[in-house]
Amino acid sequence: MLYMFHCTDKAGAADIRAANRADHLAYLENHADRLFAAGPLLSEPDAAGAQGMVGSLLIVECADADAAQSFAANDPYAKAGLFDSVTIRPWRRVFPKA
Repeated sequence: MLYMFHCTDKAGAADIRAANRADHLAYLENHADRLFAAGPLLSEPDAAGAQGMVGSLLIVECADADAAQSFAANDPYAKAGLFDSVTIRPWRRVFPKA
């Protein structure tokens, strides 16, 4: 079953994100066969048009809710304390049709 992970960074945690980004990307690469989608959530553009990373959105194939919780807990970002909140929900693809 697919699960959606909506992760919101703690305020002012850009340094934690940057310091753990390589390990986070390696973790995702190690689970690439289970990833439907993954990427950062972005802030609104500032006056110069720049956007910062403020969270993560992932859709991952997991056997069940316990496996989804384990996947989230083992993410290097989570282990480093980056997230203020993590919401995990079962998800079903409707469009585009596969």
